[in-house]
Amino acid sequence: MTPLEDTAKSIAAELREAGHTAYFAGGCVRDALLGKDPKDYDIATSATPQEVMELFPGSDAIGAHFGVILVRRGGAHFEIATFRNDGSYSDGRRPDSVTFSTPEEDAQRRDFTVNGLFKDPEKDEIIDFVGGQADLAKQTLRAIGDPKARFSEDALRLMRAVRFATVLGFEIEAATWQAICDCNELLKKIAVERIREEFNKIILSPNRAEGVRMLVDSGLIKHFLPEVLDLIGCEQPPQWHPEGDVYTHTMIMLEMLHGTPSLDLCLSVLLHDIGKPATYTYDEEDERIRFNGHDRVGSQMSEEILHRLKYPNDTIEAVSAMVDNHMNFMHVQQMKKSKLKRFMARPNYQDEMELHRVDCASSNGFTENYEFLRQKEEEFDNEPLIPEPLVKGKDLIDMGFKPGPRFKEILEAIQTEQLEGSLTSREQGLAYVRENYEAE
Repeated sequence: MTPLEDTAKSIAAELREAGHTAYFAGGCVRDALLGKDPKDYDIATSATPQEVMELFPGSDAIGAHFGVILVRRGGAHFEIATFRNDGSYSDGRRPDSVTFSTPEEDAQRRDFTVNGLFKDPEKDEIIDFVGGQADLAKQTLRAIGDPKARFSEDALRLMRAVRFATVLGFEIEAATWQAICDCNELLKKIAVERIREEFNKIILSPNRAEGVRMLVDSGLIKHFLPEVLDLIGCEQPPQWHPEGDVYTHTMIMLEMLHGTPSLDLCLSVLLHDIGKPATYTYDEEDERIRFNGHDRVGSQMSEEILHRLKYPNDTIEAVSAMVDNHMNFMHVQQMKKSKLKRFMARPNYQDEMELHRVDCASSNGFTENYEFLRQKEEEFDNEPLIPEPLVKGKDLIDMGFKPGPRFKEILEAIQTEQLEGSLTSREQGLAYVRENYEAE
């Protein structure tokens, strides 16, 4: 038993001792049955919100209107919710009203059968009113009751369905899938921030490519990232991309990502060729397809897309920079040492290396530039890529130079010579300035 589970059991015990029913509910039950340690525990109870707050002084009524109270204990947060029925959902997100009810009725209002399970922590028994255990065994995601009604109540469930199927590796049951496709327009009711958070979980999952395919095939993606649809059928030169169109290429790349890639990298892979449809041309003379400037256009599009989805600025900057830079890997073997070191010192260089690896591995299989850079990493390993400057601004002032734009030009020129190995000491740097520049 984990400390988190032990604390949750103690909270449930206090509710029982006060005369109330208390069950573990939802995701924690599902995850435990799948052999995973739950990250949090939700508790469903017959106690009213007021009774919960009286029993746990200092708790917060984060959703008292919906019967939800937040209890802090042992450095963790536990949501305690009263068994309830939901009224109508006029906003397609939250019930207009709730009435407190029984565990059986509470289970029926939940989204998917695998999330509608309860566990009695005292008896260590699963309480299943919706067939969730059978669906867990079959690895099936099924809406509780009428799937269209569930999605009409809360349209975010459309994204949650794809997220659960992706993360759990489950197949969406046929009627539930058809309802997702039929109801995709309801996603327009949901705030982009909520859609983005579900999308992040999808694209960070090892099963991310299948998740994106489900978003495309269901029609959901057109409501928040329609640019991906333009990749479908955008043909590429077969001599460089025998795998097929840009969409196929991108999906293969998502599948090939190693380990636990960062969100920045996953988004960069998805968007790295987003500029190709807009830059598609056919070169009659060379008889081949070209996408001139697709990296620059794609970078601008990525920035606009991520702003629209309200990603934080650091994510937007990192992703747009990686998209903008991904074609420069073809030139690394021709770069001067100074330029190469600056290239390798980029803040997202390792993510860019992984982007380049899967870009080539999913298409032409060209590995020479990747291997060249790995060799250079070993070669440069004994010293900082960008060492301390030999000459600083104060030195230029002491030499009679006035601060201004020229400072950057001079200092960058010295750094270039330093990276090339031509200048190795402060004295040599100062001599270089005296020989090549005159103070005002």
